[in-house]
Amino acid sequence: MIRYALKCDQNHMFESWFQNAAAYDGLRAAGHVTCPECGSAKVEKSLMAPKVRPARSVATAPVAANPATPTTLAAPSSEIEAEIARLRARVEAESEYVGGSFAREARAMHLGDAPERSIYGEAKLADARELLEDGVPVMPLPFTPTRKSN
Repeated sequence: MIRYALKCDQNHMFESWFQNAAAYDGLRAAGHVTCPECGSAKVEKSLMAPKVRPARSVATAPVAANPATPTTLAAPSSEIEAEIARLRARVEAESEYVGGSFAREARAMHLGDAPERSIYGEAKLADARELLEDGVPVMPLPFTPTRKSN
């Protein structure tokens, strides 16, 4: 496993783990590496210093925070982040999480094959485009759902 510091075209910094460098390259080329703040797929590796553990005999000094290290998304640091956190809480409280079957569920509701309700989940970019082209009212959320389906 390898951890990369990443940055999107909107200068949002975040980290993510990948199986190896080739896995990162493949996922990025397919558009699956996206910014958790804005959803942009224009993501590049950022400068990252390796973490090296000191020798056992050397006294450990406190490590200063690296300013290039992305901040955690748990604590909003701006009004827009706080607003996104409020939106996330509302969506998760008032909608049904359908995971990777979002495109199928949205299409079924649009065609009248399933009861209408508020849903959220994940969809591949191609599936989302098809939904929009077919007139299904969907929109991307400015956050990644906390619940994931495997």
